[in-house]
Amino acid sequence: MGQESSHCELTYCQRFCVGTSHIGVNALASFFTFLADQPVLFLFLLIGVGMAVGQIKVRGIGLGAAAVLFVAIIMAAWAQTYGIELRVTPQLGILGLALFAFAIGITSGASFFHNLKTAVGPILVMVVLFVVTAGIGTGVGKSLGMSSAMITGAFAGALTNTPALAAAGDSSGDLGAATVGYSIAYLFGVIGMLAAATAALSYGRHDTDTPSPLANRTIRVEREDHPFIGDIHDKLGGRITFSRLRRGETGPIRRPSGSDTLDRGDLVTVVGPRELVARVATELGHSSSHSLIEDRSYLDFRRITVSDPRLAGHSIDDLDLATRFSGTISRVRRGDIDMVAEPDLVLQQGDRVRVVAPTSKMKELTKFFGDSTRGLTDLNPIALGVGMALGILLGEMKIFTPTGDYFSIGSAAGTLIVGLVFGKLGRIGPLVTAIPYTACQVLSEFGLLIFLAQAGANAGGQIAEAFTSGTWWKILILGALMTTIMAIGLYATMRWMFHMGGTQLSGILAGSQTQPAVLAFANSRTNSDPRVTLGYALVYPVAMIGKILVAQIMGGF
Repeated sequence: MGQESSHCELTYCQRFCVGTSHIGVNALASFFTFLADQPVLFLFLLIGVGMAVGQIKVRGIGLGAAAVLFVAIIMAAWAQTYGIELRVTPQLGILGLALFAFAIGITSGASFFHNLKTAVGPILVMVVLFVVTAGIGTGVGKSLGMSSAMITGAFAGALTNTPALAAAGDSSGDLGAATVGYSIAYLFGVIGMLAAATAALSYGRHDTDTPSPLANRTIRVEREDHPFIGDIHDKLGGRITFSRLRRGETGPIRRPSGSDTLDRGDLVTVVGPRELVARVATELGHSSSHSLIEDRSYLDFRRITVSDPRLAGHSIDDLDLATRFSGTISRVRRGDIDMVAEPDLVLQQGDRVRVVAPTSKMKELTKFFGDSTRGLTDLNPIALGVGMALGILLGEMKIFTPTGDYFSIGSAAGTLIVGLVFGKLGRIGPLVTAIPYTACQVLSEFGLLIFLAQAGANAGGQIAEAFTSGTWWKILILGALMTTIMAIGLYATMRWMFHMGGTQLSGILAGSQTQPAVLAFANSRTNSDPRVTLGYALVYPVAMIGKILVAQIMGGF
């Protein structure tokens, strides 16, 4: 009787466990079926959960936005085991990537064209290394029996460039296989470049190119030769600004002009990089214990937000503040970066300008600039719509090759190119082509998240096949090889060919990789040394568009 009872209980327990298991399976299947019918809900679930995972950091390093890609792959692959296909529509992916590329172009436009003229050598070497890496990667990948889509995806992952992944999918016609290659190669792409940045920073302790932060100083003039302010300004390449001038001990404080001379006993305030300010002080006389900045009875200063759209796209010189208000702009803050107010600097909505002017003119100046937080978030829908449309049209345009074939550069490259031009111009007649920095940051991040969710969901089914078929180790080896070629190539050429300091080189490595995680790592190790950001900004725009174009060509082979 006892044995029979025990047998019945065991059978009941087994039936209960099996039943519970079936309930769990059915619940998951129902959940995945529900998500398959709700692609927009699935998209935002991926963004929310993915970014929550991306915020998790190990030794200060997290996946960030890339976590959305991996969460999408996992969920899509999981649903595939139940025979359910989870997808985010390709049109949403195209929209997201085009938004991302256009916003990046807008924010990088001015520095992109400037860097093409001032840093041709390092930029050219970087582009050559992209081509060499792609060539070697294609040869090795073909010898391993990999498809063009998977090789190009591995190139995008090894160099951690999501827009290049889109270009790989467009040109190869197989975004899923490209995303598989990207996903497996991506992790070493980050880790390998972090190792290269660590090596650069290890010798960066002995750098001699430490730049000075912006500073201001009141200087007492001791010279007898009456130099012109404009001559001193031009001699130092326009990198300093003279914001205040007092003749003698008790005269009024006024805004100086380039035609003013500096006489013995004058007090003048200079704004610029600390080392240049110190040099001016030595050449003119010496630092004064009396600060003209503290005396606001004649001249005042204020940070004002540029929110009037009529001012966006105009250079500082175009505003002619000297004639209108007897004022001058000494600094411009864009995002988290302070810049010297050079005459040809083009202003954007959302910039915060430090204006020096007569106290009585401050209300007029504030009204002139607008000084509203609206300038920080104005999307400028006209520029956004026209720019995106032109970029997508450019991306879809057929480009014929000498062999009679044709290709298109894709929406990502097209919107990036138009964004770069719009960001550089700032204004075309009455049309403001720039978008505020803060708004661009939001657009670029949101667009990137949409694309990552779409690409990851598209690759979910294929990633499982890559691991079960044994292809994953080929992708891993190929990706590690391409990351290593770029890391060693950049480290060697920048250090020994261009004699670049290690701190700036760490920024170059992050910028060439278009990898915020490497940038964040270098900033954390250097206490946000400006040379890191300088190196990053120096190559980032060219790296972005260069990798897109290389991937576009690779995918067609």
